Amino acid sequence: PTRYIFDEGHHLFDAADSAFSSHLTAREAADLRRWILGIEGGRKGRARGLKKRCEDLLEGDQDAIKALEDIIHYASILCAPNWSHRFRDKEPKGACEAFLMEVYRLVYARATGQNTPYSLETSLFPIDEGLVRAAKELQTAFKRLLTPIEALKKILHMRLENDNGEMNGDMRKRFDALSASLERRGSLTLKSWIAMLKTLQEGEIDKAFVDWLEIERVDGKAMDVGFFRHYVDPMQAFAASIRPHLHGMAVTSATLCDHSEDEQANWKAASERSGAQYLTNEPKQSSYSSPFDYAKNTKVFIINDVNKNDLGQVANAYKTLFSASGGGALGLFTAIQRLRAVYDRIANPLEKSGIPLYAQHMEDMDTGTLIDIFRDDIHACLLGTDAVRDGVDVPGGSLRLLVFDRVPWPRPTILHKARREAFGKRNYDEMLTRLKLKQAFGRLVRRADDTGVFVMLDSMLPSRLHGAFPDDVEIIKTNLSDARTRIEALLKNA
Repeated sequence: PTRYIFDEGHHLFDAADSAFSSHLTAREAADLRRWILGIEGGRKGRARGLKKRCEDLLEGDQDAIKALEDIIHYASILCAPNWSHRFRDKEPKGACEAFLMEVYRLVYARATGQNTPYSLETSLFPIDEGLVRAAKELQTAFKRLLTPIEALKKILHMRLENDNGEMNGDMRKRFDALSASLERRGSLTLKSWIAMLKTLQEGEIDKAFVDWLEIERVDGKAMDVGFFRHYVDPMQAFAASIRPHLHGMAVTSATLCDHSEDEQANWKAASERSGAQYLTNEPKQSSYSSPFDYAKNTKVFIINDVNKNDLGQVANAYKTLFSASGGGALGLFTAIQRLRAVYDRIANPLEKSGIPLYAQHMEDMDTGTLIDIFRDDIHACLLGTDAVRDGVDVPGGSLRLLVFDRVPWPRPTILHKARREAFGKRNYDEMLTRLKLKQAFGRLVRRADDTGVFVMLDSMLPSRLHGAFPDDVEIIKTNLSDARTRIEALLKNA
């Protein structure tokens, strides 16, 4: 295609960041091994290995069969099932696990905040000699695996090119799909990992990338470990991939353009987040006012007498506000631990008053199902984090109150610090925070007759972030008691 339309364009930056990043982790390596070898160890599952998917296509082609056998042989260097148990026992199996065991050791040796339930991360530098040795061995192993993958991919491609009509349509599709999957799942992944390991051995910082080591944890339990690489600005890679065949691109979003005091900076942020600055020197920009009457139908309350660091006070505020609205409320949190603590305190009292409470990370169901249940019950309330903020679409009275536990400042991760330095330091932090608040506020009014109230329980919301809300919305700083009374009156007939 030569022309593209991206709706919800505020997600473009994060989508490109995901697409053009590379993670050399235990889970990623185990997934690649499972794609090549299938389910191992007598376990049952639907995943078939590469051999079962393609051996009938290669019948009679000795070069192709040899390449396939080599792929299966060298895949043994990837993380095998139960890798986490071997990490715990310090008995790695194969070059990949040996390298990641060194990462695991180094992160725990260097990282701070080990008593928290959150993930641990540390810089790649200064270079550790044990990690370098393991990286060199793994790079060699990856090259051995890459060689037959490239060979088989080339053979399949040549079979398609040289076909004189002997293959039927289904057979050609299988050859093409297999060749493409070898490229995407095998070649591209291994090439990016080899490049990362080369950087580690040479000890040179590539300013286009942010590299770091991390142990991903959930509730303090290690779930994955690895070497991560992201572009500082992923829109450069996005633009480079789309520019060669691009004739035109439109990006639409209600929250792409920032609303700070600097109008020029607002469009600059939109250009940076959409990649437009790398595609043209003269982008066409248009903005349109909303058809909704925000001044009449919405209010913003900033509560000034709740200590955001006291979870007992925060929980009581949520219970009070949810009761005042009679349900139809969404509570947003900046941390899963805070969400769980509040849920445990208020679920039973609200249930007794006829207000069912659901929560992301607490219920044994996916986020989409939770939102469907919330949408169908006008008296229900829902607690969630970022995924709920961005994904909920609940028009009408089922969502009439939204409560944020605190200002959603970005977490100071290694990746964020690098981008903060590149994109404007404090202004970058404030832009990201305004966009999060704007996204959250936008959940309230989905139709012209919707009524909604936005509440921030953090009195430290600076006035320069008020641009996240429509200009004509009244922003009221008040105490919890007054907010409860006003919300009851505002939503009485909602």
